[in-house]
Amino acid sequence: MTSIITGDIINSKSSEPKTWLNTLKTILSTYGPQPATWDVFRGDSFQLETPPEQALQAAILIKASLKQFKNIDVRMAIGIGEKTYQADKITESNGSAFINSGECFDDLKKVTLAIKSPFESFDNNLNLMFELALLTINNWTTTSAKLIKTALENPELTQVELAQHFETTQSNISKGLKRGGFDEISKLLNYYNVQVKQL
Repeated sequence: MTSIITGDIINSKSSEPKTWLNTLKTILSTYGPQPATWDVFRGDSFQLETPPEQALQAAILIKASLKQFKNIDVRMAIGIGEKTYQADKITESNGSAFINSGECFDDLKKVTLAIKSPFESFDNNLNLMFELALLTINNWTTTSAKLIKTALENPELTQVELAQHFETTQSNISKGLKRGGFDEISKLLNYYNVQVKQL
C-alpha cells in the first residue's frame, strides 16, 4: 500500500508564486526525487507519494509551510491504496491510491483536508477528526504556522530551544504551541499512525 496526496494552493492567484513555490518544493523534496515521488503541475497543483504512515504528517507540514504566507492556504486529499503502474512521473503513475486521492480531492468542498482509503469506517473516523483539527489549523497565523512547522520537523527540540531558535521567551513558545493546537495535533498523528498500521 502507498498513499498519494493531491493538493492545490488556495489564493495562489493573489500572490507571487515565487513567494510560496520554493517553500512547497523544499518540503516536497524531503520525501524523494521529482518527478517520480512528487511534482507540481498546472502552476499551483501538486502530487506527492509517501508511505501511508507518513501521509498525515506530510499534509500538516505542507499546511504549516504554506500558511507562513499571508492569505495562502492549501487543499489536500490523501488517497490510500495500491500503485499498479509506476511511471517516470508521479502524475502518470496509476492505481487505487491515485484514484482514491483524485476522487477525494474532487469531493473537497469547504474542507481543506480529507482522506479516502479502501476502508470506509477508517475514513469516516479520520475525516471527522480532520474537520475538528481544521477548526484550529485553518486559523493559524503566519507565526503559529512557522512555530508548528519547526516543532513538527524537530521533535527533539525543547520549548527552551525553540525559544532560542525564534529569539523569544519559553512562555511565548508555550502559548504559541497551545494556540496552534500542537498537543492535539500530535495526538491526532499518533492515533492516525496506530490506525494505519492496522489496515
